[in-house]
Amino acid sequence: MKPSIPKGTRDFSPIEVANRTYIMNTIKTAFETFGFQPIETPSFENSGTLMGKYGEEGDRLIFKILNSGDFLKKADDALLSEKDSLKVTAQISEKALRYDLTVPFARYVVQHQNEITFPFKRYQVQPVWRADRPQKGRFREFFQCDADVVGSKSLWQEVEFIQLYDAVFSKLGLAGTTIKINNRKILSGIAEVIGAKDKLIDFTVALDKLDKIGKDGVVKEMLSKGITEEAIEKVQPLFDFTGSNIDKLTSLEKMLSTSEEGQSGVEELRFVINAIGELGLETAALEVDVTLARGLNYYTGAIFEVAAPEEVKMGSVGGGGRYDDLTGIFGLKDVSGVGISFGLDRIYLVLEELGLFKVVDLPKPKVIFLNFDATTDMLKMKAIQSLRANGIKSEFYPDLGVSNKQEKRQWKYVASRAILFVVSKVENDVFTLKNMNSGVQTNCSLSELVEKLK
Repeated sequence: MKPSIPKGTRDFSPIEVANRTYIMNTIKTAFETFGFQPIETPSFENSGTLMGKYGEEGDRLIFKILNSGDFLKKADDALLSEKDSLKVTAQISEKALRYDLTVPFARYVVQHQNEITFPFKRYQVQPVWRADRPQKGRFREFFQCDADVVGSKSLWQEVEFIQLYDAVFSKLGLAGTTIKINNRKILSGIAEVIGAKDKLIDFTVALDKLDKIGKDGVVKEMLSKGITEEAIEKVQPLFDFTGSNIDKLTSLEKMLSTSEEGQSGVEELRFVINAIGELGLETAALEVDVTLARGLNYYTGAIFEVAAPEEVKMGSVGGGGRYDDLTGIFGLKDVSGVGISFGLDRIYLVLEELGLFKVVDLPKPKVIFLNFDATTDMLKMKAIQSLRANGIKSEFYPDLGVSNKQEKRQWKYVASRAILFVVSKVENDVFTLKNMNSGVQTNCSLSELVEKLK
């Protein structure tokens, strides 16, 4: 059987792992610079923790885990005969792979509320899983790099998250990113003034697809969800909103003059826009996008999405928003939170396409002991032990080279891994050390070898 991996997953070579680590370390450093602390949560949660938190579309993309043992034994025979997979699933699966890091974080906060000092600033860099259709930049297993604050309603948190996005992408050399911002209250206000408040979820889910299916596709989906043609006519101006951020806020203020919730959203957005206008950004641009909806039900305030530079055809490379009571579903009421996520895998593809990866050194020893004489193996291993105790990365070539071809294979190994120093010979406790860059060869004792390699 030919070996393969599931669609939407990938293997990573040493150089790919090094590049991914470079991105993760850049993000982690920024997180900690902004005061966030790391946590980790399990790769799978109880199904009840995840289901119903992401909307109907999100729930369909959650990977369910079959119960261990004979999982069909307790299933209802009638449901099995009906072949109703949705009803049967609840009886044969009690756990699921996490869909994102935010809902598990909300669960974590509630479980550990007595150990946490609020406001609590945490970051997580872990994989998540979605049963999505794989395509460029979209995988079924991928890493998210999240930062969230819970226990603060201050809009300065939104300001800092915009600065955090800018700091990370600037450090990665990825100039030209656009941080798009909207507010869920504005979307609620729009739904209210067009008479479609009862269709808010359908309205926002459809609107969020504008960049994927276009205006005609959005209109078609809204009609299919029971939103009237009259309501859609009133929302048409949103599709062609132009002007500066201030111009857009002025237009929204007029459009939402009869909606108290909509006006509140405009004022929150204005605070953030004005603050960033005064503080400035290094390389990113901030843009009010009134069609930005992000189809997750738990957002209640600001919503973010980061677009890659225009020359790269890629979906969003980050996103997030404000959620006022996500912990409430787990029993802890009135704890506001706001957070953002970096899409590691898409950022990788963007940096690769733009040639922005720095040359990353793969892990390798500083010195390698070649193996041409088995009688000195123990001396070499003791020397390596001393070198490692001094923090010097050292390696022993394990296979004895007794022929010219085998010796050449060892030197080829040195060259392919670009190892700088080689000990090719040990005689009477004297080590022959060669610098592969300069070609200079010296004889030294063990203590002298340690000093030279430090």
